Amino acid sequence: MKFTELNLNESLLDAISYMGFDEATPIQEFAIPRILENKDIIACAQTGTGKTAAFVLPILHKLIEKPAHGTNTLIIVPTRELAIQINQEIQGFSYFASIGSAAVYGGGDGGDYAQQESALKAGADIIVATPGRLISHLAMGNGNFKHLEHLVLDEADKMLDMGFLDDIERIITHLPKERETLMFSATMPPKIRSLAKKILVDPAEISLAISKPAEKVVQHVCLAHDAQKNAALKLIIDRHPDYSSILIFTSAKSKVHEIVRDLRKNGYASRGISSDLDQEQREDVLMGFRSKRTRILVATDVISRGIDIKEINMVINFDVPHDAEDYVHRIGRTARANTEGEAYTLVNEKDMQKMHRIEQLIEMELPRLQLPEEFGPTPEWRTGDPNRKRRPFNNRPKKEGEKSSGEAKSKNKRPFHKKKKPKAPPAS
Repeated sequence: MKFTELNLNESLLDAISYMGFDEATPIQEFAIPRILENKDIIACAQTGTGKTAAFVLPILHKLIEKPAHGTNTLIIVPTRELAIQINQEIQGFSYFASIGSAAVYGGGDGGDYAQQESALKAGADIIVATPGRLISHLAMGNGNFKHLEHLVLDEADKMLDMGFLDDIERIITHLPKERETLMFSATMPPKIRSLAKKILVDPAEISLAISKPAEKVVQHVCLAHDAQKNAALKLIIDRHPDYSSILIFTSAKSKVHEIVRDLRKNGYASRGISSDLDQEQREDVLMGFRSKRTRILVATDVISRGIDIKEINMVINFDVPHDAEDYVHRIGRTARANTEGEAYTLVNEKDMQKMHRIEQLIEMELPRLQLPEEFGPTPEWRTGDPNRKRRPFNNRPKKEGEKSSGEAKSKNKRPFHKKKKPKAPPAS
């Protein structure tokens, strides 16, 4: 379905066209008409499906058609990166309309707090906030939501995992009971269902591709002892000299600096990002990565859902994430907007069971890569199929003709030094 068929305001359609979009994604096609009808929604959709536009566009349409008197919409998100990203998208979509928005999040300086206080007191049309910082402002008497018509909870499962349930319930006590509530979550565990029952009224439900990686992500598993991981990382990166944007995830922020130091020692332009950096530093790191000045970004899971950078060629999991769901979000950073991408996961002997749970979740067994002999003995796979063979690291399937991610065709092999350069992604 094209956006022009969704009965959106002309100024929104102009902005959508200017940004290079034409057809709505499934989540947008489902959600936009129902939000325009003022229905509550509970949606299960993975990262990269276009869910931000699914709730932002119909809310902007309503605000254009009937300007607000005070804050009309509150969007609650788990991280400051996601708050900034959504606020930027709101500003992009409302480029041809007079709608004000503000991001409210912690980690900044006194100037940031003052700007947030001003936006809350002035009643910006849309507030995008992290729970902790919003609670702080509410305790100081900042923010008047008596005219609020829309509450959006984005990445609801992540917020509950981070312990924000009490904060969310406190925030809701400051909101009108008569409102439209929209809940978006990548997973739908019982605690999300329980929260939904409390705050939603007769919601429309949608579930799209729950916990499945994008079709065009080619996934690999590389078994390696911890002492072999840095060398394996170098081998993977060297195999892809044409990849200009590489994202490496680690589960421990203490490892970020160590990985960056080793990468720089090998001559790679790389930087790290974690919750240890203040907001200005984090924005500087992300800007360098977006502009391609920094080829490799090393990150923790804190930004696996909050980063929105197009044309990331490859994601490498330096270690296996603690939660199987986080694997989907990590590799969901690549192969966005119908482009292709690759994902490698380095698995040591301790992480094999976690990798096995991931394969059960995504319902596919991923190809194992065998490191070259000079690396020495590598871990033996000890869960799942004990007879599972590993493919030599210097052979890999071609991307062309693959039915889905991870489906390697043994007859389509080529030496790694002759790796075909991928096609450029379509202009957005």
